[in-house]
Amino acid sequence: DLCRFCVPTGVYWMSALNLKVLMIAEHCNPDWVSVPLVAYNFYREISQIVDVTLVTHGRNREAFEKYSVHQEITYIDESPIAKKYHRLISNLIEKGRANWPLYLALSYPIYAEFNRNAYRLFSDRVKQGEFDVVHSITPMMPRYPVSMVRACRKTPFLLGPVNGGVPFPKGFQETARKEKAYWNFLKPLGRYLVPGYIETYKKADRILSGSTYTLNMVKELFSLEDGKIDLFFENGISKSFIRQRPKQQLGSKVELLFVGRLVPYKGADLVIEAIGKLDPTIRSQLALTIVGDGSERGELENQVHALNLKETVKFAGWVKQKETYEYYSKADIFCFPSIREFGGAVVMEAMACGLPCIVVNNGGIAEYVNDETGFKIEPVNRAYVVDELARKIELMVTNKDLRESMSRKAIEYAHEFEWSAKARKIVEIYQELIAQRQLISY
Repeated sequence: DLCRFCVPTGVYWMSALNLKVLMIAEHCNPDWVSVPLVAYNFYREISQIVDVTLVTHGRNREAFEKYSVHQEITYIDESPIAKKYHRLISNLIEKGRANWPLYLALSYPIYAEFNRNAYRLFSDRVKQGEFDVVHSITPMMPRYPVSMVRACRKTPFLLGPVNGGVPFPKGFQETARKEKAYWNFLKPLGRYLVPGYIETYKKADRILSGSTYTLNMVKELFSLEDGKIDLFFENGISKSFIRQRPKQQLGSKVELLFVGRLVPYKGADLVIEAIGKLDPTIRSQLALTIVGDGSERGELENQVHALNLKETVKFAGWVKQKETYEYYSKADIFCFPSIREFGGAVVMEAMACGLPCIVVNNGGIAEYVNDETGFKIEPVNRAYVVDELARKIELMVTNKDLRESMSRKAIEYAHEFEWSAKARKIVEIYQELIAQRQLISY
């Protein structure tokens, strides 16, 4: 069914096996986490279906060369000046609590160099029709231009998934100050100061957005017509990560789990405070494990000590991404009240392992969770979120049938996020865009 004719128009839908795709992903690395790993997973799975030429940064070369299953890859190395500049701005960012708006603004010249060189190396080949689709995946933040769109005169250009721009809830301005959100004024400057930014979004044949918030923001910002931008979550799950049967309590206590960087907006302190508010008889039935590290760890440990929760809350520290499965498999409930999350892959991972999830309803993670798989708490203010966390935790701890029902539904839903399934959907989008271009040419 991947090779068929659109009878009314005579437009040919190309076989996936014949597709040649130019994939641009500055951040793409199998050994890293977050965005680089997401991009790598897209590349790995899509390249199993179509012929992919990957353009990525030279910093990813060492990781890629450990493997021998990849197709054509072009590495673009930094100039000596760019390397020195990268080290300089990295040292300006506070260790452990990255000031992302400032960092992204200062690091733009590094991306701009990559963007120019990618265009210089491949624009002629795109103009000559060597590729059927050009797909730009990273950077995923929705404030970067892609010069290659100018070469896509006859070739469809797909952008994304892009994700970001989610604001801090009004009731969490103190957390926003801790995260130095006052630098957020830098975000909109790119629309006016960065060459090609508006052009990229206007000329793209299709844009994929990782969250509804970003979709609406981009659609309004660039006055995009319906059908030009689609919701497509950027995170995924490997098939081996998904449990085959619902989660059942293994130990004498209900095991709660938090996985994430220990920074203010992730909300580990909210979980600890909520547990401290529980009745002692409820608290004695549960245990919380916090997996992760960061600038707030010392304060969190002090909080645990002050609330006399040393026997209830344990810190596992930083754990390699591949080793987190062990913690998911032992847990019963996932608590992740991050107040400003874009992608939140940990929620998908928890659901794949059969864990009911308790999250805050702001940003991408809230779209992964529904009434059958967990709870979403409105980010009214800190006190409200803590009280609701305590109520939901108590309900989940005391209601075994509800836990098992949500576990079953979470596993069912997680199958939709398998990387192989996401890759097939992307290839279908490629074919649709090619058919649309052919239709226009008739």
